[in-house]
Amino acid sequence: MNTLESGWNTLIDVASLAATLQQQNLRVMDARAVASTNVRVVDTRFSLADVQSGAAQYAAGHIPGAVYADLNRDLSDLSRQGHGRHPLPDSDAFAATLGRWGITPGTQVVVYDAADGSMAAARLWWLLRLIGHRQVAVLDGGLAAWQATGHALQGGEEQVPPEAPYPGHFDRSQVVSADDVQARLSQAPGWLLDARAGERYRGEVEPLDRVAGHVPGALNRPFALNVREGRLRSSSELRAELEPLLAGRAPDDVVLMCGSGVTACHLLLAFEHAGLHGAKVFADSWSGWSSDAQRPVATG
Repeated sequence: MNTLESGWNTLIDVASLAATLQQQNLRVMDARAVASTNVRVVDTRFSLADVQSGAAQYAAGHIPGAVYADLNRDLSDLSRQGHGRHPLPDSDAFAATLGRWGITPGTQVVVYDAADGSMAAARLWWLLRLIGHRQVAVLDGGLAAWQATGHALQGGEEQVPPEAPYPGHFDRSQVVSADDVQARLSQAPGWLLDARAGERYRGEVEPLDRVAGHVPGALNRPFALNVREGRLRSSSELRAELEPLLAGRAPDDVVLMCGSGVTACHLLLAFEHAGLHGAKVFADSWSGWSSDAQRPVATG
């Protein structure tokens, strides 16, 4: 696990976060040291079944000091058509949101959701990396792990001093478009990995999108396989399973997708944790791909 001096950039455990927040609170009590406060915790709990529930849960109780990020409002731009259920937000709008949360280039950010990071902590982790912020980590085990170790929650809404919009822009070279995917369909499998559950990938069920199935040639790696008891599995275990899927390709030649570009970020987190750096994300994912009836679909 990284030290705070070098920054956490994949995972942080509950004990490390609790100790860091305690140290930060002690510094804040000394008026001369307020400027050294440099950790921002962000709660990203969200439910596709009830999109209001995450904010309500946050208000009822969250890690002390955490601000709230809404997947639909803050981490997506639902006004963009043809880009799936969770289109990427505008880069400048996201930079302004980071400023509203008090996040600057010197801030260590810790993001969490209810448990394993797939809804939608890893999404915020990826967006921060996309805008150039590397000191961001997912709380391993999320709020469930925080509570399981006896740490208290705080209710209400946090008021944090705002900062200027974050001085960065999305690195679009890390984002793959539907046209990019279309252009690679003739390549041998191993370049495109789909993080959805097996039954959705195979087209047996489709509870969310208009068409069932997957992009032809995509391999299935359900994101749930990367987790054990709500926490990401060890880097060595993950590497032993993920690397063979690439069929000899470098990780930065690989594209990750899911239903709407959320759990693909969790698969990316697993890749980075495993030391397989540089994979890209098909942001529109299946919901964007399948919105165009002219695009091919495979099942089975």
